[in-house]
Amino acid sequence: MDVIETLRLSKDALLSNKIRSMLTMLGVIIGVASVIMLVSIGEGARTYIHRELGNLGTNILIIVPGKTSTKGGFHPPSASTVRKLVYDDAFIIKKRSRHIADAVPLIFGSSKIKYLNQNRDNNVVGVTETYFDIRNLTVESGRFISASDVDSKRKVCILGRTVKRDLFGDKNALGSLVSIGNSKYRVIGVMEKKGVTLGIDFDDIVFIPTTAAQELFDTDSLFNITVKVKSSQEIDAAVEDIRQILIKKHAGREDFTVMSQDEMLGVMNKVLNIMTAVLAGIAAISLVVGGIGIMNIMLVSVRERTREIGIRKALGAKNRDILIQFLSESITLSLIGGIGGVFLGSMVSIGLPYILTFLPTQISLWSVLLAFFFSASVGIFFGVYPARKASLYDPIVALRYE
Repeated sequence: MDVIETLRLSKDALLSNKIRSMLTMLGVIIGVASVIMLVSIGEGARTYIHRELGNLGTNILIIVPGKTSTKGGFHPPSASTVRKLVYDDAFIIKKRSRHIADAVPLIFGSSKIKYLNQNRDNNVVGVTETYFDIRNLTVESGRFISASDVDSKRKVCILGRTVKRDLFGDKNALGSLVSIGNSKYRVIGVMEKKGVTLGIDFDDIVFIPTTAAQELFDTDSLFNITVKVKSSQEIDAAVEDIRQILIKKHAGREDFTVMSQDEMLGVMNKVLNIMTAVLAGIAAISLVVGGIGIMNIMLVSVRERTREIGIRKALGAKNRDILIQFLSESITLSLIGGIGGVFLGSMVSIGLPYILTFLPTQISLWSVLLAFFFSASVGIFFGVYPARKASLYDPIVALRYE
């Protein structure tokens, strides 16, 4: 039997039971579409994180107090920290390492901010003049914090867009005095809209000079030191410089953690790889269920066509011809279902971010090919048993079947 004749017989057999064939293919379509959609969500999350970290500056190192880990992750200041990070640590790092372009001492806290009868609890971040350049932040109106503001502990602030809107509405905020804690701060700038980046809403932050933040929160302890390395090739050297400088300054103790963007990305990638694998595995289960549906329907088809098998064998068809015919039917079901699943999964993945704007997706070629070829493999795997069963029928017994 030639290929053309086999395909024609497969088409006729499937079209003779259109509804049954469609319902069988539906399981494969759903399985393939699920694999593509769920993998695209994982890939989209990975791309989003890489992009957002890049938007917050490149060649960045973060130094946090406490030796909690040597690599990766986010480690907030711990109560068990042997020695806190202080303003002078940032100054000495910048001064002594030739690989470091800048080091920003950062203080983080929360305080009530008030203007006239409007007030709200807000995150307040103390920074120096170079922080905005390091983190690619821009002001919509006004100016950044200056070096003189930091040196003189000047009580000035820059408002995020959300803070400005809630306190001032459509009024011009520049030059106004707002109360932060128990002190008055003059508004010198309003941030350009930034939105949420990696869980941080930059529109809902108030920036003040680090020195003013020390007085506001009555502390000399830093939340972290944000370091800008001169080039990506110097990151390892910069990390080693920081270790040596701070260990010496901290009386021989490495009671701090230095994190790079690559390490943070590495941790996030591990989490995302696990998430993507789990999601793809769950989707693959539905594809296997679709394969079981193909096996079930092919077994029913073999039983219904027992006399046909007997007649064909009586006319000279070999076992191999019968096996190929029924196997081609199951493969046809899975391939058509796979094509339909690829189309459905791709369309949903493309359209999903327009409906759920917080959910990024990215279709990867490998996931499409994997899902498609897996669907074809399902058709072969679950089609072999029914096809082999049909091919082994005794023609005399098959002819007698009612």
